[in-house]
Amino acid sequence: MTLPRTPSFRLDGRRALVTGASRGIGLGCAVALAEAGAHVVLAARGTDALEEAVAEMRAEGWSAEAQALDVTDLEAQAAFFAAQDPFDCLVNSAGLARHSAALDTDPGDFDAVMSVNLRAAYFLATNAARDMPEGGSIVQISSQMGHVGGLDRAVYCASKHGVEGMTKAMAQEFGPRGIRVNSLCPTFIRTPLTEPTFADPEKRAWIMSKIKLPRVAEVEDIMGAVVFLCSPASAMVTGTGLLVDGGWTSG
Repeated sequence: MTLPRTPSFRLDGRRALVTGASRGIGLGCAVALAEAGAHVVLAARGTDALEEAVAEMRAEGWSAEAQALDVTDLEAQAAFFAAQDPFDCLVNSAGLARHSAALDTDPGDFDAVMSVNLRAAYFLATNAARDMPEGGSIVQISSQMGHVGGLDRAVYCASKHGVEGMTKAMAQEFGPRGIRVNSLCPTFIRTPLTEPTFADPEKRAWIMSKIKLPRVAEVEDIMGAVVFLCSPASAMVTGTGLLVDGGWTSG
């Protein structure tokens, strides 16, 4: 008998790009991929926080570098990819949320959210895929709100449902080239950005009423999931959304 062997979760020798990497979920993804052996390019609009993160990551013995990039500037996007060696992994964590009742939605807020969450995400994926080698992985950080609705979140939900749709379509298009495309869909993650939400007793109660596990989510909860989606361990996973939502969407 020949026993099967578990595929590797390691990313040694691979190049990964993580956008929105200066804090929160993006930073967690960058650390997770670097810890798994990848060389990680951390990208965001400003570099101060990125440089601090990279210095700490290098002190751990991991391989990382910082790059300034505004993902909404499509010309800058194209120039960035043209100047880089191909990436084996793209994790797009750049995102924007502006919540309001649908009847009160400001067109400027609508355009801003769609520009970051959908338009920029779309072209990040296509730019990365052009030269991505076989075995590559594209991961969009989506949301549980890409699978359900939410009060005062019509614009955000529209953008994330769009991400889920393009993920499925790109998985079909890029699949024959051996490139996988998936989304990672977290619930509310405790970060400095969401701290005001958790600090509101009414909003925290609403979140906890939806999550079936007895705690809120932390950045560490998405780190194993992103390594899985970027590694050979998920070699037959494409066109899907991996929900890290504590059971929110289970009913």
